[in-house]
Amino acid sequence: MLYDMPLYRPPSEAKSAIIQVTVGCSHNKCSFCSMYKEKRFTIKSEQEILYHINDVWANNKKAKRVFLADGNVLTLKTKKLLFILQEIKKKFSSIERISCYAGPKDILNKTEKELELLNHSGLDMFYLGVESGNDEVLKATNKGVNSAEMIEAGQKSVESGFVLSTMIISGLGGKAMFYDHAIDSAKVISKIKPHYFSVLTLMIEEGTELSKMVAEGRFEVLSPNQVIEEMSIIISNLDLNQTVFRANHPSNYFLLAGVLNKDKERLVGQLEQIKDSQSYRKESWRGL
Repeated sequence: MLYDMPLYRPPSEAKSAIIQVTVGCSHNKCSFCSMYKEKRFTIKSEQEILYHINDVWANNKKAKRVFLADGNVLTLKTKKLLFILQEIKKKFSSIERISCYAGPKDILNKTEKELELLNHSGLDMFYLGVESGNDEVLKATNKGVNSAEMIEAGQKSVESGFVLSTMIISGLGGKAMFYDHAIDSAKVISKIKPHYFSVLTLMIEEGTELSKMVAEGRFEVLSPNQVIEEMSIIISNLDLNQTVFRANHPSNYFLLAGVLNKDKERLVGQLEQIKDSQSYRKESWRGL
């Protein structure tokens, strides 16, 4: 199959057919991320997309889920997205879900009517990287939006009918913003009330702006014990209703799963047990 590599998708899309609609990320300025740094953002032509849909279908005709890659697929004009969704549904007769990464700016740039139309036409799920709920951390990492805009983007997605999966990066505030990052992240996720919420753990990727800050002593990385403390603060301060919670990404030092708020007390207790036993995943086992 024809892909412009490297190719990324959320862990929950491991068995999905992946159709590459864009190449790279239209924002591509986040200081912690190296995912698309070697790619120049481009939108594929309708002819290229049709070819790719046919190619992916030929290799996975019974796929029930489709993930649209790369980053920022919502940058496309709504008319073109509707065309893509229509063509996917024509080919994949057993399709149950179509999903994509959704940048907060791209969500905000769509009207409610456009989002509802996309949802009714088969785009079911957004993955929104919130990363932090703290304005200072969002600014320092060049996320491109503030916490109020992130909340608006998340709420707009849910209100438009999308299943929403959000992510926070533990440790993104470093030691200096340890507490504020945790408290404000919990506030933002609580206001969005997503269907799914996951916590990843910061990894310093070579060649990123953040790696330079670490090397120059301008950013101090959290220890595994501090990651435990930060995650405990986040979970303790969340106010959610039947949100599926996961901390099972390869970047994490430990695995957690539950439903919030129902499992809040159990999850905090598990964190204490992990800290007491020091049963962390080895650094060499962590990855993206």
